[in-house]
Amino acid sequence: MNWLTPAEVLMVLRAARSRSGRDWAMILLAYRHGMRASEICGLEINDLNLKDSSLSIRRLKGSLHTIQPLYRHKGQPLLDEFAAVRGWLRERRSDGSNFLFLSQKGGRLHHSQFFRIFRICALAAGLPRAKCHPHCLKHSLATHLVAGNLNLALVRQCLGHKSISSTMKYVGVFDSQASQAAHAALMNLY
Repeated sequence: MNWLTPAEVLMVLRAARSRSGRDWAMILLAYRHGMRASEICGLEINDLNLKDSSLSIRRLKGSLHTIQPLYRHKGQPLLDEFAAVRGWLRERRSDGSNFLFLSQKGGRLHHSQFFRIFRICALAAGLPRAKCHPHCLKHSLATHLVAGNLNLALVRQCLGHKSISSTMKYVGVFDSQASQAAHAALMNLY
């Protein structure tokens, strides 16, 4: 399983932002909400509620439909979802399409185009080819949440999974993380 370190995520987001507001917003939302390429490409403008700062996500593969907040991030502007989405909406030309992310020709962006965009940004960020697949973003979110000691039930909800067993496929935990967590839990008992 390949996932990106937090520094690598920022490098990819920086490369995406230098390409376009659309690319930055797409990749940031895919990472922050653990979305698949097809889910990103399927987002519609009415899935966004800027007044409430929320995003309605229709998950695929039998996963949950979730409504998640869009967060500002004052400490790291590259992670400011609200700014990324608002910036893209200012750039987005109206073509009569309801889709949030449009192809260069207009209309819905195909998931293969998102793959290509992500690969270009990841390579520009200097990532190895094994990490140049957008599904790494979903793995990265799961790994980062677990590393932050987030309860697996909450990780499951963030990823939109119905089953915790689906979540476990995305979670990468190092032996050192498991040992430290076990040590901390045991120390709290005594």
